[in-house]
Amino acid sequence: MRNKHCKICNSKRLCLSCEFAGRNAVAIDDDVVAGLGDRMLGPEHKGLPPAAWGRTVREFLATAPRLDQFETPLLTIDRSAVEANVAVMADWASAAGVQLAPHGKTTMAPQLWAQQLAAGSWGITLATIWQVQVARSFGVGRVLLANALVDPVGLHWVAAELANDPAFEFVCWADSVETVALMDEHLRSAPGSARVRVLVELGGPHGRTGARTVEQAHAVAAAVTEAARLTLAGVGGYEGALAHDRTPAATDTVRHYLDELARLHRELAAAGRYSDSAIVTAGGSAYPDLVVERLAALADEEGAHGIPTSVVLRSGAYIIHDDGFYAGISPFTAAHSAKPLRSAMHGWARVLSRPEPELALLDAGRRDLPFDEGLPVPQRVAGPEGSPLDPAATVSALNDQHTFLRLPADTRLPVGAVVRLGLSHPCTAFDKWRLVPVIDDADAPSPRVVDFLHTFF
Repeated sequence: MRNKHCKICNSKRLCLSCEFAGRNAVAIDDDVVAGLGDRMLGPEHKGLPPAAWGRTVREFLATAPRLDQFETPLLTIDRSAVEANVAVMADWASAAGVQLAPHGKTTMAPQLWAQQLAAGSWGITLATIWQVQVARSFGVGRVLLANALVDPVGLHWVAAELANDPAFEFVCWADSVETVALMDEHLRSAPGSARVRVLVELGGPHGRTGARTVEQAHAVAAAVTEAARLTLAGVGGYEGALAHDRTPAATDTVRHYLDELARLHRELAAAGRYSDSAIVTAGGSAYPDLVVERLAALADEEGAHGIPTSVVLRSGAYIIHDDGFYAGISPFTAAHSAKPLRSAMHGWARVLSRPEPELALLDAGRRDLPFDEGLPVPQRVAGPEGSPLDPAATVSALNDQHTFLRLPADTRLPVGAVVRLGLSHPCTAFDKWRLVPVIDDADAPSPRVVDFLHTFF
C-alpha cells in the first residue's frame, strides 16, 4: 500500500488525500475524498499565502511549498506522526481483540477518516446528526452516533438513508424511556420500514447523559424492544465523563463504571433482549486501556457464549494526540508504552512585540489555538537557525489574537521570529481551521507542505 503513488502530488508514498488500497469498497468513497484536491484556495483559508489564491489544492501542492512561505498564525499537522499514530492504535486494538470506531468529531476531516478506515477501523463515530450527514456525503458505510437522536428531521433522514441504501449501517443511543417513545413516534411517519438500531446508554452519577443505574437501563432496553421502528443493538457509554486524571480514585471510578456496563450487557443477553448480535462500546482517548481491561473479554464474534458480541472502542484524539492533556493521561506515552503516540499538531506564531524584557506578544490567539484543556506550550524558535526555547518559557494567557509568552529576561527572541507551540486537545484545535497544512516533519529546519486537510465544522 505505501508504494502507491498519490493522485494529488504524485509522490511515491501515500498522502492523506489519496486513495487507499485494500479497503472495503463501502467504507468511504475514495473518489469524493480525492476530489478535495480540486477545491479552490482563497482568502477564506487563513494562513495561506496570496500566491495560493485562485489555484486548486492540487495545483498549489505542485509548487512544492515550504512552511516559511505561509503567513502566521498557523496550525499544522505532521504527516509522519499521524501515520505512526494510526498504526499504533490499529495494531493495539487488533491485539486486544476489540474493534475501533474512532470518533470523527475530533477532526471532522474525511481524509483522516479514510486513513483510519484503511487501517482496519470498524466504522466512524460521530456526535450529531449533521456530522453523520457529512460522513454519508463521503460514503462512510458504518456510523455510530454516540448520542441520542430525537430530532424529527434527523430521524426521517436516517430512515430514508436506510431505505435507500440497505448496506448502510447506523447505530445511535437512548438513555430514557421518554427518548425511546419520542424516537418511535417520529419514525412512525418516516420513509420505509427499516428499524433504527439503538444502544442503551449507561451513565453514572454526576456524569453526562446516560441512564444513571443498570435498573433504569433495563427499562430503556425493554422500551426499545417493544418499539415498532427500533431494534436493541447493544449497550454503550462514555467513561471519560466520570474522571479526568489517573489518580487511583479516578481509575477506580472508571473501572466500576465499565464493570456496570459489562453487567448490563450480560443481563440483557441472558434475558433474551437481543435479536441476533450485540455491540458493547465505550472509550475515549484517556482510558482506552481500562476499557480493554474490563470489556475485551466480552468480545465474542462467534456467539459461543450466548450472543455474538463486538466490543467497539471509540477513541478519537489518538490520531493527533497532543502536548498537553492527552500527553499526560494517555496510556500510550513514552513512559508507559514501547510504541507511544506522538503529537501531530503544532501552532506557529510570530513575535509582534517585546514591550518588556520578560514578555513577548505573538500573533496567535483563542481564534487560532485550543485553550480549554491547557494553554499552548512554547517549544522552539522556527527556521534554519532556530533552537529550543528555555524550559522556563511559558504561555500565561491568550486573547482573541494574541499570545502572552513569558520568558527569562535574557532570552533572545526578536520581533518577527516565529515560535513553534505545542498544543493541548485536538478536538478544539481543528474546529478553528477550514484548511490545515500537512507538513513532512515539524522538526525540520524548513518543513515541506505535502498536503492539506479539509475540515467540516
